[in-house]
Amino acid sequence: MKDPGSDKDIVPEDDVGNTVQYYKRDFWRKENLKFSQPWYRLEKSARIINRIARGEECTLLDVGCGPATLMGLLPPNIQYHGIDIAIHDPAPNLIEADFLKTPIRFSDKRFDIIIAQGVFEYVGDFQSQKFAEIAQLLNENGTFIVSYTNFGHRNKQIYWPFSNIQSFDDFRKSLARYFSIERFSPASHNWKHAQPNRKLVKTVNMHIDMNIPFISPVLAVEYFFICSSRNSSGSEARP
Repeated sequence: MKDPGSDKDIVPEDDVGNTVQYYKRDFWRKENLKFSQPWYRLEKSARIINRIARGEECTLLDVGCGPATLMGLLPPNIQYHGIDIAIHDPAPNLIEADFLKTPIRFSDKRFDIIIAQGVFEYVGDFQSQKFAEIAQLLNENGTFIVSYTNFGHRNKQIYWPFSNIQSFDDFRKSLARYFSIERFSPASHNWKHAQPNRKLVKTVNMHIDMNIPFISPVLAVEYFFICSSRNSSGSEARP
């Protein structure tokens, strides 16, 4: 159902009676332009991906890739593919699709690494369905990297288009139904609920990949979860 005069699809109510809005292609064509240059979380995710790839040839799917800025941060050994609701510069390795309406897929390909950052805050009631679809695309020994906002931050800021807001524990439990969570850690710590932008703060955060007791729950801006297929790992998540 459309909101008259806008690009918003509306599901009338969620399970507590609130209206849920899913923002569509016209909104994201404008919004994605804000992310055409590398920013902190993207740079940190590239570091994580490179550590996982270890210089070997591998395939990667970027779910919610926006303008595919991540592609420019990765070396040639990583074969980049992206999917997004609004692709500005079409290319053979990019697919434009509304993956809330259709399954997440890229032809018949499966991938060694799948990343979804800044995505699951916008999926509303489709979270479990999208986890299941991603799990089907992951190679047996592949890695799924997902970020999620820490809504327990001391200075919680909720971006108005978010449609999927939950606690860290609820998100982790849902994720663990479909993947083995190998580890998780804050993408950054910041007194403000925003990615760091000062050079020194960015540099320090870039090299911190650990949970800090009592501090992370209230100062972590968001978390990265590093996951494997449930069929290939029986390990417990570790901080």
